[in-house]
Amino acid sequence: MLGNIDLGIAVAYIALILIVGIRAGIGSKRNTGTAEGYFLAGKSLRWPAIGLALFATNISTVHLVSLAQSGFDTGLLNGNFEWMAAFTLVLLALFFVPFYLKSGVATLPDFLERRYDRSSRDWLTFISIISAIVIHIAFSMLAGGIVLKTLFGINMYLSITVICVITGIYTILGGLRAVVVTESIQTIVLLAGAFIISFAAFDRMGGWIPMKDVLIAEGGLDRLSMLRGADDSSGMPWYAVFFGYPILGIWYWCADQTIVQRVLGAKDENHGRVGALFCGILKILPVFIFVLPGLFAYTLFKSGHLDLSSLGLDAAGHVNSKGIYTLMITQLLPSGLIGILVAALLSGLMSQISGALNSISTMVSYDIFKQRKPQATDKQLIRIGKISAVIAMAFSLALLPLLDRYESIFNGINDVIAHIAPPITCVFLLGVFWRKASAVSAKLTLWIGSFLGMGVFILNKVLPDSWIGQTPFMMMAFYLFLTCMIIQIILSYWYPVQHNAESEQLYWKSPLEPLRGAAWKGIGNYRVLSGLLLAIVTILYIIFR
Repeated sequence: MLGNIDLGIAVAYIALILIVGIRAGIGSKRNTGTAEGYFLAGKSLRWPAIGLALFATNISTVHLVSLAQSGFDTGLLNGNFEWMAAFTLVLLALFFVPFYLKSGVATLPDFLERRYDRSSRDWLTFISIISAIVIHIAFSMLAGGIVLKTLFGINMYLSITVICVITGIYTILGGLRAVVVTESIQTIVLLAGAFIISFAAFDRMGGWIPMKDVLIAEGGLDRLSMLRGADDSSGMPWYAVFFGYPILGIWYWCADQTIVQRVLGAKDENHGRVGALFCGILKILPVFIFVLPGLFAYTLFKSGHLDLSSLGLDAAGHVNSKGIYTLMITQLLPSGLIGILVAALLSGLMSQISGALNSISTMVSYDIFKQRKPQATDKQLIRIGKISAVIAMAFSLALLPLLDRYESIFNGINDVIAHIAPPITCVFLLGVFWRKASAVSAKLTLWIGSFLGMGVFILNKVLPDSWIGQTPFMMMAFYLFLTCMIIQIILSYWYPVQHNAESEQLYWKSPLEPLRGAAWKGIGNYRVLSGLLLAIVTILYIIFR
């Protein structure tokens, strides 16, 4: 349970974010009541804010809690979701950002209509809103609720409701500018808190060598490996990482409105590109400050330096590791520092919720309301956006009991994404890189691929011993993606493309074309940064192979 000092720090932090968020949104000269000012921050965002906001929207309490849990359970393995993101962020910066900004779209469904047709836009809007509610908000609420219940000893649903209301106030009042400004602060606080708990675990263990000695004694040295063999019990061998993750990652980083909306508010193309690459550099850190502490917790437990008795056992008789991060906070940190870690956890929760609410309100306003009422005023769009954010938050709260059934929150999220992402990734990739991708093929691929993914997801749960149930979810994502590619390519020849003047400009004529865009000089050149990021991640994979 928290002491008064720690509780005071947590309350003060929440109050600070609320004040900053309201002032940033309402007090901005660029947010003067226009729809563009509210939903896209007046397209004035610079690369540091974009990078920090992308990182904050991605890294929620789910990551702090679940990556530590995965570090305890399987070692560094789930760090692949962090390092592999660097490759997809390079794709975003080089190939997708120019089209998104050049077309002047407010949402990704809007982009899909300009490249294909209205049907594709409507379907992506539906899928994007549902995924934002389930993946970005509800799962984050669940992770935050587990932490707050453990630390404060109060009802999970009550604490989450209070935090959500506070987050909703500045998000709904201030729009994207309030979201990005608060996310920038929250990223710094989150990283500071993560560094603190990482150092505390490292110090209690006595360093890297003692931790490695414990792993050797326990026969678990493979926990330090990022890439595992086909017979690894984790169900995530190296080939599943390299074949499956790009399918999930391209959807998440390049085609998900909640994430990409920060780029859509960029001041210009270079700020959008460099902001995405800055986020890619930040994504190197989570393996060391989110996953590694969980591995240290495992070796501390095995060496008798961490008491896990309060966590209890799960149905299989193993330690119930969902609460490992919270337990580390209470056992490894002194009063005062615990308050900072609570602030970091709240940062992750609030930034994830605020980002998703803003993207939902944008899609409802532009992709649903404005499409049905083209003459809608900016005032009407903003009002509809605010109402939709409130409804989305209430619906997310109602989902919590259902999602709590997953043993690992992080695996639960990726399991859902693996069955949503394939058709969307397919349609975006072929749309941007293949001139012959037609509107009819995109529409049918989205429909067929989504229902196919839903069917496979249901069979996976109903028949866990079948081939579908035994296939790792990332490989299943790859198989679904290949199926969608075959479907869209065949349908594109069956129903040939009919480009208009706009769609004719929304695909790359050659893979080298995007590299010819204007770039800043020196280290700020997006080409240089892309090469540097890819080199760093490749070297890290060689070290931790």
